[in-house]
Amino acid sequence: MRKLTIMTLLTSAVLLSGCWGQKENDEAQKENGETLPANKGNYISPLTGEKTQEKPNQRATAVVINNHPKSRPQTGLAQADVVYEVMVEGNMTRFLAIYQSQQPEKIGPVRSARDYFIDLANGYDSLFIAHGYSPVAKEVLQNGEIDQINGIQYDGTIFQRDPSRVAPHNSYMMFDEMNEVATEKGYDLQTPPDSLNFMKQAEAKELAGQKAETVHIRYSNQAAFQVEYKYDKKQQSYERWTSGEKELDRETQEAVLADNILVIEAGHRVVDSEGRLDIDLSSGGSAYLIQRGVVHQVEWSNVNGRIIPFKKGSMLEFIPGNTWIQVIPASKGLNQIVEFAK
Repeated sequence: MRKLTIMTLLTSAVLLSGCWGQKENDEAQKENGETLPANKGNYISPLTGEKTQEKPNQRATAVVINNHPKSRPQTGLAQADVVYEVMVEGNMTRFLAIYQSQQPEKIGPVRSARDYFIDLANGYDSLFIAHGYSPVAKEVLQNGEIDQINGIQYDGTIFQRDPSRVAPHNSYMMFDEMNEVATEKGYDLQTPPDSLNFMKQAEAKELAGQKAETVHIRYSNQAAFQVEYKYDKKQQSYERWTSGEKELDRETQEAVLADNILVIEAGHRVVDSEGRLDIDLSSGGSAYLIQRGVVHQVEWSNVNGRIIPFKKGSMLEFIPGNTWIQVIPASKGLNQIVEFAK
């Protein structure tokens, strides 16, 4: 799973050449005897491509979030810059939500780590947050392959239990408390990740292709794990629905939206008696890229730990905004699991 593919090696050259994303100019100007940023108010958030008043100086934080029906509605998903939905044992899915441009007060319910979540978090140089771990994930975490904080060690402090829900669906991470402990551990919290590639808004307006105003993804025959995205032309974003219900943040009632949806197929293999999975997130394969009400058949590649869309060998750009990446089993096939409607 951690092997670099040929495509990864080739595209790494793209990253090193500066095409991966915007690198901020650190030149400063003197004004009234003070040193001020030359381009204050004209910065770009690295994982959303959206303008921001201040130079990004926050490390990404990746949090494993529960998606069991008893965990819904979740808290904090609407504020994530990038979200992966990936299968775990029992034909269920779980989220890895990556935060950089926003840090909600609390996030959850938080669930246990799998090794592939750690791999994905490393792609953004993230601080990794989970509550519990599989045997393989525990070994990876104990080997120090990523800066991490886990609810096993901090239950009742950074991680607070919600008495209205039943364990293990009731652990919530408090962001401020987590940052305090991370600082005490000596973790770097001020280095943002390299930027993703984003198109200009004028280019986004010119997108054309097969209409995909509704996207239906069947992770399971269970209705609880059937996902829909419905395009809202006014917002120019997709609203996310699960089990026929619109997803809303538990605390704020904010709708969970997606500006970019990347659906990829990857090899899934059961590796133990508990049904835990090994997921091949390094070999690349077929994918759908869905933006602004249209879909394109593309390929995906793992570029330094990130799942990135390509077309005929060229790296594609995201629309400014957030991104949801749906990982489905290759054995079932994109055409069997994903449906589109105008």
